[in-house]
Amino acid sequence: MQAEGAYICGSCGEQIVVPLDPSGGEEQEYVEDCPVCCRANVIHVEFSGRDEPRVWAEAE
Repeated sequence: MQAEGAYICGSCGEQIVVPLDPSGGEEQEYVEDCPVCCRANVIHVEFSGRDEPRVWAEAE
């Protein structure tokens, strides 16, 4: 399983790499501040079997 994923910050457009933890469930959602612009993003992660995890974000 992939240990990292990436999303694009909805505020500054930077690609942010985050660690992934499949033990947190198949669908995860949490808030994280962008390390570049410090704006809050709601991070969504979906683990779906054999496919690579899907990671995306939206500004909070």
